[in-house]
Parts: sequence; structure tokens; C-alpha cells
Amino acid sequence: MQGSTRVSPVSDGLIDELVLANKILYDQKIVDGLGHISVRHDKDPTKYLMSRMRAPALVEADDIITYDLDSNQLTDNRKSYNERYIHGEIYKARPDVVSIVHCHTRALIPFCVTKAPLQPIYHMSGFLGTGVPVFEIREAAGGPTNMLVRDPKLGHALALSLGDKNLVLMRGHGATLVGRSIKNAVFRAIYAAENAAMQMEAMRLGEVTYLSAEEAALGAEVNETSETSLDRPWSNWKYQLLGKE
Repeated sequence: MQGSTRVSPVSDGLIDELVLANKILYDQKIVDGLGHISVRHDKDPTKYLMSRMRAPALVEADDIITYDLDSNQLTDNRKSYNERYIHGEIYKARPDVVSIVHCHTRALIPFCVTKAPLQPIYHMSGFLGTGVPVFEIREAAGGPTNMLVRDPKLGHALALSLGDKNLVLMRGHGATLVGRSIKNAVFRAIYAAENAAMQMEAMRLGEVTYLSAEEAALGAEVNETSETSLDRPWSNWKYQLLGKE
């Protein structure tokens, strides 16, 4: 832990956006008292920002800590999330990733523990069309664990399982999603959960027609190509939370 290390300041508004993302994810039932979101430092890609260990709904600007990619604390000595290695190891492996959400969302869990693959059922979840791997922690650890990714070795194994995809399910645990911005990561977390819930309903009715790979790619393109395309749902989630834009 290196609480006295000097780090470059982030751009105005990034910490406020990260705080708001924590609260939106709670309000939208993606996280509860557990779960977390991080963002890569926008002036130094070898660092990232995330709250200290705290329930997401309660996170404030003062709770945000800067970490290096080994997940050492650089700006604060308060207790960190045990699974911060999820974030650091993915940022190491994926230079394109700007924000990461880790959650235990109810609708996603059935797809973590069955052979049914999570697949895009409508255009809002086109980002699932590249495939959704499932991380098996027993293989990474060489035996039973408490299911938590609490060290760099397991974080690295999770990053390898994620590969170049947008979401990795974690058997018996939850999911980790990545995005090219905070808004994009939140968008994917919310619509992955929506897709999972609708997919389970559709599967009860009979054979499901999923999006083709091309349809999924085109849907993702129209929904995720710019911050402008993410602003509408983000503004709506913010309004639901705060009653104002």
C-alpha cells in the first residue's frame, strides 16, 4: 500500500461520473451492497480509480482511491475491495478497456451455472453477440475456493477468460463487464441483465430466435458508437435516481 504516492489529477467530472455510476448501478439493481465499478485514469493509463470498500449506493467523491495496475492503493489507506484484482488485471490485459463493472446480478446467475449460453435476444444487447465466456475458478485455482478473485493470479486468469469479449460470466459468482467509458460499461451491465431476464422468459415459451452475429454487430454499432448514443439512457437512469438530468 502506497498512500503517499503522488498521482496526476484526473479531468474535471470523471470522479463525479464514477460516483454517479455507482448509484445508478444500485438503483437499477445491478449491484446491491456488493459489487463495484472502476474507471481507468484518463491522464495515466497505468492507473485506475475505484471506491474504497463501501456499498455502491453510499459512494461519494471522497471515497475514490487511485490504484496502479497491480491494484496497490496510491492515494488512500482505507480498506479496499478484496476483488480489486479483477480490475487491475483486466486493465493490464486490455488497453482498450476504460471502465469495468463487477456484479452479482440476479438475472445473470442462471447463465453462470447452466449450459444455456447468454445470447443477444434484441438489438440493445448486440454487444453480447461476440460471445460470453464462463470463468471456472476451480481451474484457475487448482481446486475449491471461496469463489472470490482475491489475488493477482486469479485476476489474471479471469482476464484471460474474458479475452477480447465484453462480458465474462463467473461460475457460482456473477459477472464482469467492460466498456470503453463509464457510460458504456453501465449500459452493458444494465442491458445484459435485461437480456438475461427476457431470454429466460422466451426460453420458457419455446425455441428462441436470437440475433445473428451480423445483426448483433449492427445493433451494437448503432447503440454504442459514440457517447451521444449512450447519453439518452444515461440521462434517463440519472433522472430515475435524482429526479433531474
